[in-house]
Amino acid sequence: MIDEASNRPWGRYEVLQESLTHKVKCIYVKPNSRLSYQRHQKRAEHWFIVSGVATVTLNGEVFTRNSGETVDVGVGDLHRIANQGSSELVFIEVQTGSYFGEDDIERIEDDYSR
Repeated sequence: MIDEASNRPWGRYEVLQESLTHKVKCIYVKPNSRLSYQRHQKRAEHWFIVSGVATVTLNGEVFTRNSGETVDVGVGDLHRIANQGSSELVFIEVQTGSYFGEDDIERIEDDYSR
């Protein structure tokens, strides 16, 4: 098991598994926080909501996903996940593609000026 954790202004994530073809993270989003509106050129993502309610923006469309539901983000899709609730949002992110580095994040809008 990979033992990599990272704190961010919106919460934190843990890398659960990593290979040349995929990366799996468990992501924890604090109440009233959200990740940047972003896209990737070298990876797709599949999100499985574990607990909490996710407010998802995908290519300009906003919708919610509850525990047990999923979201598919294609390569190049604009996306964001937010936690508008009062308890922590937890989801599993499975990345597939050719590259999984943090420098494949193109931020369109970011609450934390990154």
